[in-house]
Amino acid sequence: MKILSALLLILPLTANAEWGQFDFEFESDKPWVELSTQLPPYPKPENLVEFNVSSATRNRHFVDTASISVGEDKVVRYSVVIEAAGGAKNVSFEGMRCATGERRLYAYGQPDGSWSKARTAGWEGIKFRSLLSYHKALFEDHFCPDDIRVKDAKEAVRNLRRAAH
Repeated sequence: MKILSALLLILPLTANAEWGQFDFEFESDKPWVELSTQLPPYPKPENLVEFNVSSATRNRHFVDTASISVGEDKVVRYSVVIEAAGGAKNVSFEGMRCATGERRLYAYGQPDGSWSKARTAGWEGIKFRSLLSYHKALFEDHFCPDDIRVKDAKEAVRNLRRAAH
């Protein structure tokens, strides 16, 4: 019986020695690295889903559902079309990081259906206090609800379509 008790006392020490050599570098310890991305095809009217920003703006906001992707780097990428009350349109391809509440502009859409890469394409914090921030609306209601990133493009599209009806 004494031998069994002694063995039971030694067993955790042996297990601890094995764990002592374990590499404790987990995903959260690794520095985040953004993956390169390709520009999507220019948005087509049939792929646009309107989303609400607030009653404080007269602009109409749309996401091109065909452009939405969720990368291995956990960035939600999408094309957005903003239509001003006077008819002018702005088109851009952007990314959003739910974990940090940041956004990035990759490219501007041109009237001829091409893209121009953005010159200053760094990550910026989303303006959560602004009623005019469409990034806030996309973050809170569609791509990062409850601060949790959508798992894939299908979920993001489902969130957009559900809110549109």
